[in-house]
Amino acid sequence: MSLLTNVMDHSLDDGYAEAAARKRAEGIGGLPRTLRSKLGLAAGLVLAALVVTVGAAQARIAAPVVAKEREELIDRIDSETEAADELEDTVDELRDDVSARQREALRESGGGGRSELVGILAGAVEVHGPGVKLVVDDAEEAATGGDGDPRETSGFSDTGRVRDRDMQRVVNGLWASGAEAVSVNGQRLTALSAIRAAGEAILVDNKPLVPPYTVLAVGDGKNLSTRFQDSPDGLYLHALQENFGIRTAISVEKDLRVPAAPSVIVRTAEPRTEKGTS
Repeated sequence: MSLLTNVMDHSLDDGYAEAAARKRAEGIGGLPRTLRSKLGLAAGLVLAALVVTVGAAQARIAAPVVAKEREELIDRIDSETEAADELEDTVDELRDDVSARQREALRESGGGGRSELVGILAGAVEVHGPGVKLVVDDAEEAATGGDGDPRETSGFSDTGRVRDRDMQRVVNGLWASGAEAVSVNGQRLTALSAIRAAGEAILVDNKPLVPPYTVLAVGDGKNLSTRFQDSPDGLYLHALQENFGIRTAISVEKDLRVPAAPSVIVRTAEPRTEKGTS
């Protein structure tokens, strides 16, 4: 009877409550650690999915705007390119008109042979006839210049590159050897022409040229070739070939065509004077 009385007086709920309180005090209570980890991972995945979903939604909203701006930019580029092409065509037409007027003025200024000679020497008319074709190109494997190399002082790091001063000597040598008209890569040279360098590019009348450089010289072909190769400038070109690997090829041609210069207008600078000063 005492056991039955004890069970009736002390419920099992009290024992369960005591055990639960003891587990909480020892840190054992609550959910199992594995379950807590899984729930944390699930919450992280849900949050990441939410961020990705929001980002995708914003991207879909912004995509049409970006595409429209891109199309507008492409249209502007195409329009400006077309306008630039039209301006270049206009410049070419004006140059042709100026050249035609110059040739007409030369014909009216004097009789026959003299006016034709003036036009040839001035570069205002196209010239064709026998002459020399000279091709000058960079070395196949241009080597970097070493210390004390005289070609390194002009600014190019590559001794196998053809330079502006090389082309100047070639052109001057052809003139001195009897050339009547000279062009480099289709650019007619006149008394107003200049061969210069911009960085590592060679400019003829401010137009960049790309190697190989093809020089056409109208004149007495065979004699012109012989005189040039025996001249100091021809020997200089040969030395470049021997010492730096610069490639050259010269040939006598029966008929060469050298175009007229775009413009032979002489411009002079005038001093600016201040007026109204006392």
